[in-house]
Amino acid sequence: MIASGLRHLILASTSPQAPAHIPDRPPARGGFRPPRLRPETAPERQRRKVTGRFTYAILFSLAAITGSLAGLTLVYSVDLPQIHDLERYRPSTTTELLDQKGRPFGSFALERRILVNYDDFSPVLRQAVISIEDKNFESHWGINVFRVAGAAWHDIVSHGRAQGASTLTMQLARNLFLSAERTTARKVQEAYLAIQIERSFTKEQIFTLYGNQIYLGHGMYGFEAASEFYFSKHASELTLTEAALLAGLPKGPVAYSPLLNPEKALRRRNLVLTEMENDRSITHQQAEAARAAPLGLNIAQPEMSVAPWFVEEVRRELEKQFGAEEVHEAGLRVETTLDVDLQQVANHAVNDGVAAYERRHGWKGTQQNVLAQGMTLEDYKHPDWAMKVQPGDYVHALVTSVLPLEIRARVGKLPIVITQEDWKWTGQPHGDELVKPGDVIYVQLATDNGKWIMEGTAHKAALEQDSGAQGSLMAIDNTSGDVLALVGGRDYSLSQFNRATQSERQTGSSFKPYVYTTAIEDGVKPEDIIVDGPVSFGSYTPHNYEGDYKGAMTVLNAFAESRNIPALKLAARVGIHKVIDTAHRFGVTSNIPAYLPVALGAVEITLQEQVASYSVFPNDGIRVAPRLLKKVSNADGISLWEQAPAVQEVTSQATARTMMRLLREVTRSGTGAAAAALKHPLGGKTGTTSDFTDAWFLGFSPSITCGVWVGYDSRQSLGEKETGAKAALPIWMTFMKAAIVGKDNEHFAGDDAEPAKTDIAQTASTNSPAKPAGKLAIKPATPAQIPPHLFAPAPAKPPVAGTKPQPTPAAKQPPSSPTATPGVPAKPLVRPAIPQSSQSPAPKSTVKPALPQ
Repeated sequence: MIASGLRHLILASTSPQAPAHIPDRPPARGGFRPPRLRPETAPERQRRKVTGRFTYAILFSLAAITGSLAGLTLVYSVDLPQIHDLERYRPSTTTELLDQKGRPFGSFALERRILVNYDDFSPVLRQAVISIEDKNFESHWGINVFRVAGAAWHDIVSHGRAQGASTLTMQLARNLFLSAERTTARKVQEAYLAIQIERSFTKEQIFTLYGNQIYLGHGMYGFEAASEFYFSKHASELTLTEAALLAGLPKGPVAYSPLLNPEKALRRRNLVLTEMENDRSITHQQAEAARAAPLGLNIAQPEMSVAPWFVEEVRRELEKQFGAEEVHEAGLRVETTLDVDLQQVANHAVNDGVAAYERRHGWKGTQQNVLAQGMTLEDYKHPDWAMKVQPGDYVHALVTSVLPLEIRARVGKLPIVITQEDWKWTGQPHGDELVKPGDVIYVQLATDNGKWIMEGTAHKAALEQDSGAQGSLMAIDNTSGDVLALVGGRDYSLSQFNRATQSERQTGSSFKPYVYTTAIEDGVKPEDIIVDGPVSFGSYTPHNYEGDYKGAMTVLNAFAESRNIPALKLAARVGIHKVIDTAHRFGVTSNIPAYLPVALGAVEITLQEQVASYSVFPNDGIRVAPRLLKKVSNADGISLWEQAPAVQEVTSQATARTMMRLLREVTRSGTGAAAAALKHPLGGKTGTTSDFTDAWFLGFSPSITCGVWVGYDSRQSLGEKETGAKAALPIWMTFMKAAIVGKDNEHFAGDDAEPAKTDIAQTASTNSPAKPAGKLAIKPATPAQIPPHLFAPAPAKPPVAGTKPQPTPAAKQPPSSPTATPGVPAKPLVRPAIPQSSQSPAPKSTVKPALPQ
């Protein structure tokens, strides 16, 4: 029955019936009746479903966007630098070279940049940059959303990427860490880094980084470097118009360059001024006055380094030690061995000495006329003009007009005038007989203690000759090897070849110290007698330059007078192989063939090696390798590398001091006697090669060794009688006169114990009685020493070889050569008397006759 009742109930509930009666709502309590619930209609249910789905879609989209942005941020930030790295970031700066006294004289840089602080940017410059580049710089958080939206809309409408929206911070991020490509990925990275930079740095710090980093054209990075380049002043001193010009350059350093596109640069500058006026940074009157002003450029012409060849040698050494990138970008502080004061003396000594040589050989005419080559006087530019010129400089000039008594020319834009007195040495009375308009001439700009000498509006100059003769000089400190001065040629603008370190030239008689050193090590003494007479070594019959023979003479005088026969006899006695070994021991690296004429200088050696070798003698037999660098520090002053002097003993003290007697006699009574005018302890040796192609003088004081070479790169002859004493010694004396200033009390080692003696009697008296002066046995040369093709039968004329002492300061040193010149008979020579001491007997009482040799 229970089951039957349940079945009836189920059937009743599922069968279609009339709606059940809903009882009336209960009466309201206190007069309030609750509202009746209305059943939800189908349209309402549909709308609710659509709304829910839309909401879910919005939430899903937001989640997807958020996730995508997070993913993109993660992807694009993986390779980005950590922002804390920026705290240690140092932009590429200039490596600076300092001389011994801390004075800058050169630099290396790929990016010419000068780092300054925030206060070193003038307020008007800061405001100009903000007005044109980022008006909301002080308020935004790295990104200007409104500018980004506006730029995006502009890009969409223009179907390109023509509009930028970068803030200063974004530009900084791009310049520091990113490339310049215009892609969406780069923009995302740029924005991300900008936000991080804003969170980590103040606005002042951000502007300072930007102001030191931004590129402003012509190799200039940062506003300080650009200000010095364009206006020759500091960024803190800029005027309104100057600041506006620089502020307009970041957008296009090339497009708006005031040098390349002055009209565009002017329009861009005026736009900056307008923006500053709109921002009320300047008044309307200030803006109008500035817009009417010209660009006002004052381009700083680069100055030639006082030591360009030295700078280049330093660059090579630094790149070998640290690599090119470190040298040109790390802002190193390099303490060098150069003495700027001595370097300036060396520059003038070489130029004046070569100019004096040119004048001795007369006017040879000009070598170039630009009008004949189809150029105009206005368009021509000489390489010399790339650098700023100073009074006293030797430089090339372009003749613009000629009158009989006046030549007018220009050096770049500098007008010069040459009067009759300034070309008197040419022997031509009239200027129009010398040159014509369009000729390129060589002049020396007149100077009065470093100041210009003017004639009207033109600068005075003297006519000089440039036939191609060259000169080089190198000076080192004896005790440390420090290279104090280095001149590699006559004009670095025309030739960067370093003739002091790279050019190997025949040495002539300047090679003889290696011969005599070897002989002294073998037991020869300065007082020993050697016969200067006819001799043959196999088929080789050498001669003296003078064509005469002096017979018996001391080794001391044979060296001082640079006689060839004694030098060859000594070399034959000890063996040419030993002589070559001595040269190599002293630091000569040239490959020297083992034949006897090498003793007369038939070998090519660099000036650098010769100078280093000669410094051994005043150093008591110690060789100190030349060095250019002392210390290298990074931009923070932390020492990275130091170089100590490289010291090596190459001969004994006794040998070195004996050689000092010979070398000092050269500057007292020998071929270098003109040096005695300096009235200072000195020693040295002249050298001249066959046909006068190379002229040398190498010498020293107790503290400095200096060498000079003069010649042509083409190896043509310098001219008759242009010996080392005539062409090179005056240059050496000019330099040494300045080098010994303030060193009146210096003396050579051993001078206190054994005062210098110049005459034969005195030198003989110093010998031990048990070992008197002896004869020198001459060993015949072997075929290995004397190649057969070098030794033909001796011609009639004496060789262009050997040296000749002169009693006057203008002593001439004849050249050394293993060959003779036919056609000129030998001439007798009156030998000047050897200076005698008032306390010494006559030489005849002490000189022992030589045995037949």
